[in-house]
Amino acid sequence: MCTGRVDLSFLLRAFLDGADGVFVGGCLLGECHYLTEGNYHALGTMHLLRKLLKRIGLDPRRMRLEWISASQGARYAEVIDEFVRELGALGPLGTGEGIGKEALTSKLESLYGMVPQLKLLIRERLQVRVKSAKAYEELYANPKVDEWIDEMMSDPASVPGGLPAYYIDPEKCVGCLICQKKCPVHAIDGANKTIHVIDQEGCTHCGTCFYACPPRIGAIRRIDIDSVPPPIPREERVLGNRSRA
Repeated sequence: MCTGRVDLSFLLRAFLDGADGVFVGGCLLGECHYLTEGNYHALGTMHLLRKLLKRIGLDPRRMRLEWISASQGARYAEVIDEFVRELGALGPLGTGEGIGKEALTSKLESLYGMVPQLKLLIRERLQVRVKSAKAYEELYANPKVDEWIDEMMSDPASVPGGLPAYYIDPEKCVGCLICQKKCPVHAIDGANKTIHVIDQEGCTHCGTCFYACPPRIGAIRRIDIDSVPPPIPREERVLGNRSRA
């Protein structure tokens, strides 16, 4: 199976099921057997998961990704032996970090519940123009990525069963139609050069609009579901000559 099909939920489920570590081995970068460059997708997932593990107090070394070709049997054995020794030194999952079983389960379940929004984050903001290991390292070293993750994890959506509301700030909206076109349930009302408004009854709280809105605009906010302001009157939505900068 291509490493590009190793879903983030699979990796988190392994930790939820008590695995002390997770190993993923894939084709050498630049030598994808399916011409889809799925191993680069796996590389991005690994960087994100390591950040998430660190965020909840787990050692990120518990997630390991290696590029090994089919002819490198000896290297595969060496890498696995090394990983097993490293996990032995780290100790059992959670125990080695001083996290109780119930607290660990709660933290991992919270992450697992965030998978849909994490995938949106990957799709909309965590992409590189030219795929390379260095490009992904630089991307995930950007402090902005940590800000996005912290923001997401402090949101009600990070709690199983909790859902945020999404609201388009009329002072920031530039009427670009991007969020409207991306909305999978067509719950955003708007036209070119008019302030967009989210139909809260039709919204499924998926977060697609939040990550679709260009960061330089940042018009969409996550807020408590009971704190959504009333929509502005339709006659006040025309932007006119307002600057789009």
